[in-house]
Amino acid sequence: MPLASTETPPAPSQDWTAPVAASALDAIVEVPGSKSLTNRYLVLAAVAESSSVVRGWLRSRDTLLMVSALRALGARIEEVESDLHIRPIDFTSGDSSAVSIDCGLAGTVMRFVPPVAAATGREVHVDGDPQARVRPMGVTIEALTRLGAQISSDSGSLPLTIHAGSALRGGHLDIDASASSQFVSGLLLAAPVMPLGLDLVHSGDSVPSRAHVDMTLEVLADAGVDVTEPEPEHWVVEPGLPRGLDVQVEPDLSNAAAFLAAALATHGRVTIPDWPAHTTQAGDGFRAIAVAFGGTVSFDRSGLTVTGPRRLRPVDLDLSAIGELTPVVAALAALAPGTSHLRGIGHLRGHETDRLSALRRELGAIGADVEEHPAALTITGSHLRPGTWHTYHDHRMVMAGAVIGLKVSGLVIENAGTVAKTLPEFAQLWEAMLDSED
Repeated sequence: MPLASTETPPAPSQDWTAPVAASALDAIVEVPGSKSLTNRYLVLAAVAESSSVVRGWLRSRDTLLMVSALRALGARIEEVESDLHIRPIDFTSGDSSAVSIDCGLAGTVMRFVPPVAAATGREVHVDGDPQARVRPMGVTIEALTRLGAQISSDSGSLPLTIHAGSALRGGHLDIDASASSQFVSGLLLAAPVMPLGLDLVHSGDSVPSRAHVDMTLEVLADAGVDVTEPEPEHWVVEPGLPRGLDVQVEPDLSNAAAFLAAALATHGRVTIPDWPAHTTQAGDGFRAIAVAFGGTVSFDRSGLTVTGPRRLRPVDLDLSAIGELTPVVAALAALAPGTSHLRGIGHLRGHETDRLSALRRELGAIGADVEEHPAALTITGSHLRPGTWHTYHDHRMVMAGAVIGLKVSGLVIENAGTVAKTLPEFAQLWEAMLDSED
């Protein structure tokens, strides 16, 4: 059975008045599969030595863009009873036809797909949404060029063209991935296809969102790839294709963070079923964040449960390893009496939008006192007022606005449909959670 349409234009503009919590929440929220894991499994399946099955995958704009990109490169991907069945790319086919790939605004597509594309030897044109053209890509372009690809890009970003005849030989490579961990993950995922494997060294400030690199290393190892980290931020991948996968995707813990934040904001209780006992997802870091705000966390067979405090505490948090949680954490900080400090988040300026500036503008516009620093935010909570919460085509800004809206009647979230990037059913899940109030 063919996969349902992968036509993935940006979600239409639609405003959403965030619902207010009239009382403490008491809800169970089932969160769909992880976007980060879905797209990593898809790339590995596309370069594997045999066919794969990915179960419990997330259907969202980012993942459908990945499916479309890998199909364009020669992978056969079909949906059978809600599971994805993937037949890998034949790198020996000699197919020289040119293809075009749409990245949308998906960092995983724009950083993970070009290395695979270069390994096919085909001419591949890569572009995305207008906002994608300002996201950093220079590290990927330079790295692939040094590994043997021929790439044209007028601006060192999208759009770019990988020319026919490119080949990735592999070997030793030094990069500076301090702007995004995706530069590391994209190269590691394609490394098994390279005849010499890859000896990759990061030189520069620490790699941000380190949990995402750990996730990549784990999925590579689970697929039988010989990958090691002999010293910090030095990775060695031996040549040899991954074996075919048959995997169940974990719930997306970063998407779950917004729902758990709702428990904290309302002195309520929210349970996320099927929370993994072991995971490399960055969203698992929300457990410690919940405690820092004064909440309690319990974990048992029913899942992970967060219970909110009577009064939120201000926090001082280093979010460098789990930066994607910052918008939701900033929303809670704005609701907490006192002054909170969120540090280690300078890399968020290169995400879907400059998240530090966006959060400063939007929180400030509704009454919070926010100081923006090069790699940090200082937020002093106060009585917030309603207004329009702009989202900048950023799914995490939608989630942050929803958390604020629990306590601020009349907050209108502009272009809320952009949350389809990673969780198309977010508004429905959010409203169903509120229907479970005590």
